[in-house]
Amino acid sequence: MNNEQLQERLFELFDYLHTHPETSWNEYGTTKYIKQFLENEGVRYRLFDDCPGIVAEMGSGKPVVMVRADMDALWQEVEGEFRANHSCGHDAHMTIVMGLILRLKTLQWEQGTIRFLFQPAEEKGNGALKMIEKGVLDDVDYLFGVHLRPVEELSLKQASPSIRHGAAQFFVGHIYGDDCHGARPHQGVNAIDVISLINFQLKTIYFPPQQSYSIKMTKCVAGGENLNIIPGSAQFALDVRAETNELIQQMKQKVGQIIQYAETMGVRISYKWVDFVPAAEVSVEAEQCIRKGIVTVFGEEGCVPSLQTSGSEDFHFYTIQRPHVKAAMLGLGADLKPGLHHPHMTFDRSCILDGVCILEVAVMEALKGRG
Repeated sequence: MNNEQLQERLFELFDYLHTHPETSWNEYGTTKYIKQFLENEGVRYRLFDDCPGIVAEMGSGKPVVMVRADMDALWQEVEGEFRANHSCGHDAHMTIVMGLILRLKTLQWEQGTIRFLFQPAEEKGNGALKMIEKGVLDDVDYLFGVHLRPVEELSLKQASPSIRHGAAQFFVGHIYGDDCHGARPHQGVNAIDVISLINFQLKTIYFPPQQSYSIKMTKCVAGGENLNIIPGSAQFALDVRAETNELIQQMKQKVGQIIQYAETMGVRISYKWVDFVPAAEVSVEAEQCIRKGIVTVFGEEGCVPSLQTSGSEDFHFYTIQRPHVKAAMLGLGADLKPGLHHPHMTFDRSCILDGVCILEVAVMEALKGRG
């Protein structure tokens, strides 16, 4: 199969995946489609008994090189209707890994296993943890991922050998107090005033400017239909991000201090931290394998330095939970506009073949131990 024939097959695979999006933990139709693809190509695979997702393998023995693709779509409003929508490029990621399977079928190698993981629920931030529980990473030596990048980061025919995502975590808080009459504000504490104080205090959190971080309130719910009632209770949420796992822990400590101070206004506040996604831990060896692939496909001019982003990815749970794994994620230029998670996101589909070719070289380099 030459590149022109492969590209035609890739577009066919992509068109199906793009037009059949499924949200996190609901990717059963996608799993079935990939299963049929693997059966048609004669590639061994296994399913999971309690969740969507699928693992396939070629070869045998060590080293074990795994390539991961995320499967889920977002649930978002598109032209006035809420529906599943592939606006983060996961349809392209799956297609790239399926294309890699097609390419590797034509190759031979002396020793080593290539594993392909189609992972559910990346957008929920906990799909990788489920896969770790399933043991898919226990014997893995190298791990590669891929993510399309927006045009402000990379143009078509450009790629980065790693994406250094930051850490992210969400905070959910509840303020408990008693309502009071709008004519008698002295009889209670206005929960909106408490939230306002917290929001102001958040803006006094500072760290050295050399470090990248952000914290912002993303939810605020207080009051009801009666406009003459001062609300004593409220709910709010925070989005917290930092470039390192250590820094986000420091930020969480400062948030806790702010909450304690806010309680001196005379209310009780309960809260919990949810959906932690760690910052990237990038392996130099894995990064070198991907860099070799980029240079082979695009030349030196097409290989840009590692990308720093405040976005998050549950891919990095793999190296946090299994530190022995050498991992890196390919950042692939796609002329992606107007941005990731935009309901009308588009990209140049020719980048799919680019991703296949780059990862083919990276995987073969890892099998040879050249990272």
